[in-house]
Amino acid sequence: MAGNSFGQAFRVTTAGESHGPANVVIIDGVPPGIPLSVEDLLVDLNRRRPGQSHIVTQRDESDTPEILSGVFEGRTTGTSLAILIRNQDQRSKDYGNIQNVYRPGHADFSFDAKYGFRDYRGGGRSSARETTVRVAAGVVAKKILQQAFDGRVVGYVTQVGDVKAQITDPASLTLSQVETLPSGEPNIIRCPDLNAATRMIELIEQIRKEGDSIGGAAEIVAINVPAGLGEPVFDKIKADLAKALFSLPAVLGVEYGIGFSCVGMRGSQHNDYFVPSESPAASGPARITTETNRHGGMLGGITTGLPIILRAAVKPTSSLPIEQPTVTAQGEKTTVRTKGRHDPCLLPRFIPMAEAMVAIVIADHWLRWQGQNAGRVPRTTANE
Repeated sequence: MAGNSFGQAFRVTTAGESHGPANVVIIDGVPPGIPLSVEDLLVDLNRRRPGQSHIVTQRDESDTPEILSGVFEGRTTGTSLAILIRNQDQRSKDYGNIQNVYRPGHADFSFDAKYGFRDYRGGGRSSARETTVRVAAGVVAKKILQQAFDGRVVGYVTQVGDVKAQITDPASLTLSQVETLPSGEPNIIRCPDLNAATRMIELIEQIRKEGDSIGGAAEIVAINVPAGLGEPVFDKIKADLAKALFSLPAVLGVEYGIGFSCVGMRGSQHNDYFVPSESPAASGPARITTETNRHGGMLGGITTGLPIILRAAVKPTSSLPIEQPTVTAQGEKTTVRTKGRHDPCLLPRFIPMAEAMVAIVIADHWLRWQGQNAGRVPRTTANE
């Protein structure tokens, strides 16, 4: 298998490169009757698109999607859904000087090791340009979650460099709090802690003037997800979520719930104690919750009904205009300066990509749960 598909019941397959004519996604498993339009897709695509602010790459792409199949009279048909997004502002000449040079931090060497040949224009298949169509697929997944159980996935920036945000109640955040400042202007860094957001932007501007880049972290929260999704062994939902986030370019670490902070805790400190919900069900399964959510909404690889909370560490952009030492494909020492237009910090545009992958995983497991448990009602939670 070539590794271009992801998911089982909700399955996405992508094709395309950074400097090719277009990127395309085919989505199988979309239920019929879901309202879907180009305008729906553009909401998240505009959040991902380049050129949206002065702290991201200035590549000029409209990222206007074309729905090729699977939609009739504004609703999904249940057949395979195909969405194409054309590349319009490629500047392949910017990469002519690196045809035989390995850029530090990039997949140039590993691509040559695997294929013996590579598309050196902007990273080819490994470029984040491929994520345009994944974000489009994520819109469809979000619609499934919203229609099925009022599910919602929201991501935001929690750290840039040494600037950290303070987020006290992740599950309460809304998209508008992430995307918009109180003044109504766009929150270009997508951090809901406004004091931290200002310092993050200042740091990115400073780093960009120095010709360098900076890394950071993002948090993604999914709420209203019912208990019982996921499998207990190889298809744990936490494992699929980690794979989904690690499949995105530049992700170097993923954690959920309390994450790596668990290493210094005792079991009695780490355990989330089960309690009855404050609003027990009148009939059917009991509503059960936990006092805390250190488990991040997943136990034994299966959802518990509490908010799913994930964090991803995103490395600094590898493409830099400053000179860096490297070697040629023949192993000769040289230096490289990467031309082109690149993000000084990947985090602002990473958020809709991460949301999309989280939504795709949850939609896939929801549809799998339905196939396995026809007629059953999912366990309710304290959030209902």
